[in-house]
Amino acid sequence: MFKKAERTEARLRLALCGASGSGKTYSALLIAKGLLDGQGKIAMVDTERGSGQLYSHMLDYDVAQLTPPFSPQKYISAIKAAEEEGYGVLIIDSLSHAWAGEGGILDIHDHATKAVRNSFTAWREVTPQHNKLVDTILNSPGHIIVTMRTKTAYEVQQEDGKTKVVKVGLAPIQRDGLEYEFTCVLDLSVEGHIASASKDRTSIFDGLFFKPGEETGKLLRDWLNGNEIVPSISGASAPSKEKASPFNQIYVLLENLGFGGYVGEYRQYVCQKYGVGKIEDLIK
Repeated sequence: MFKKAERTEARLRLALCGASGSGKTYSALLIAKGLLDGQGKIAMVDTERGSGQLYSHMLDYDVAQLTPPFSPQKYISAIKAAEEEGYGVLIIDSLSHAWAGEGGILDIHDHATKAVRNSFTAWREVTPQHNKLVDTILNSPGHIIVTMRTKTAYEVQQEDGKTKVVKVGLAPIQRDGLEYEFTCVLDLSVEGHIASASKDRTSIFDGLFFKPGEETGKLLRDWLNGNEIVPSISGASAPSKEKASPFNQIYVLLENLGFGGYVGEYRQYVCQKYGVGKIEDLIK
């Protein structure tokens, strides 16, 4: 009945969340490329009116356009088609339309509520459709990367004595708790397209801030193959497998925040504050 658990039998379920302009589609393609490393085909389900084809110069991948109504069954049919055609990675861009798009779950619930005149009863009718879509994603034999839009808000920030308005993302536009179904959830910022993990079963990206790329996909592939990955960052663009010192991680954060030119001043400040000759003399 029981057998030894093997990570090598697992398939990636990755979610990329962010506001419009945060680089979700671009990041998904680069991660997929690194994940396969030339060993397999990439497919994309595009609900964004053809925007998924804008990056065809980057790599080879196939696209299926999904048009309204964005019913769960349409997504399920597309996933099954990708399975039958043997794609190694399927990108669903975006999954938010299945929830809040025309003909999506909220739309179906609204129509059901009007029919039965009871919102709770309507959810009993609609929830199984959403659960079936989630189960199809989780049970698919290939790797799946989904993008999810986040509700957009704006913050007023001060930079170099100037006030600017910055667009920030909030919770994903999807059913509450859906993120727990994924192996890893990366939140992307509009400013700099920097990723951070809000959920990470791999522990690769814990506490890191980085730009997703092919290296991200390669790290996830190595983890899925059972290799031990040391969480670290070697540069602002992506994490690496080599162990980095806490100071290197701080330098990357400074770079991402736009203060990369002040590393020398930072080192001098720390040495003066703690009375050491060089920053490396500090204990962790």
